[in-house]
Amino acid sequence: MTQTAADKTRWTRADLYLLEADEWERYEIIDGELFETRAPHIGHQDAVGRIYSRLLTWSEDTGLGKPLITPGLIFTDADNVIPDMVWVSSQRLPELVDEEGHLAGAPELVVEVLSLGSTNERRDREAKLKLYSVQGVQEYWIVSWRLRRVEIYLS
Repeated sequence: MTQTAADKTRWTRADLYLLEADEWERYEIIDGELFETRAPHIGHQDAVGRIYSRLLTWSEDTGLGKPLITPGLIFTDADNVIPDMVWVSSQRLPELVDEEGHLAGAPELVVEVLSLGSTNERRDREAKLKLYSVQGVQEYWIVSWRLRRVEIYLS
């Protein structure tokens, strides 16, 4: 049986509260589609930490903004993601943080470090690239810690 777009379940932010999550699982919604990911590889975490460290030092030296690791990004009721890292300017940060401590808007920079698996890679390269572009993220980095490569997309 083929499922049509009209038959697909559209997940929303409210649905995320009903899912039992633990420290090993993350749930994201992109255009109403639910994605589940597991805790990443240590190489993935090392890459995130190294990028964060450099951005933190630069941010503290300049006072221009702040990097954040795995923040909740809530664009719409059907678009809620948890990128590996973001950077937000000091000027925009207060207006983007909602009452629950999530970002309710586009940071200037989003960084995603690729996880194992074609599904994860496709989500970062296609669904998230489109989402971040549409929502006004100015710069998107896709990092391959295995290949030691960074792809930079500018809006």
